[in-house]
Amino acid sequence: MTRSTSRARKALPMGALVPVVVAGGALGWWASSGAGSTAGAGGSPVHYADSATHCRVVDGDTLHCDGGRIRLLGIDAPELPGHCAEGRDCAPGDPYQSSRSLGDAMGDGGSLPEAIVGTDRYGRTLAMVKGAKGDLSCWQLAHGQAIYKPRWDNDGLVAATCPDLAR
Repeated sequence: MTRSTSRARKALPMGALVPVVVAGGALGWWASSGAGSTAGAGGSPVHYADSATHCRVVDGDTLHCDGGRIRLLGIDAPELPGHCAEGRDCAPGDPYQSSRSLGDAMGDGGSLPEAIVGTDRYGRTLAMVKGAKGDLSCWQLAHGQAIYKPRWDNDGLVAATCPDLAR
């Protein structure tokens, strides 16, 4: 995937996890990011070290940016018609409203800070992504546009970032 990063990265084999740097000084980022209004009290263990560029919304929990798709960590949004596999318990709600909500929170999508945590079984990048209105997973939870999925929350990063919403 081609992305602007703060440091050079080597290509990783599919399924490899990229370590997330736990920032001891994240409270400074938290206070300056505007994400506190979405996430409630506390700091975030997430260090948004990379950038996703030229992003657009695919659905309520997925972005397409230069280089590929990014699946927001720890949430499940309503599926677009025809996308909920038979026998799967899909998230309730309006998939179009969920997509609009994500677009509103994202902003122009030019360059979004991200914290990459790995890839899913479909080859999508799993990441915490910050838009114009704060962390996008937390935004979707705060606005009732997605549900929290603890087993999809690698290292509990969403729960730590917006603990009042991750239930």
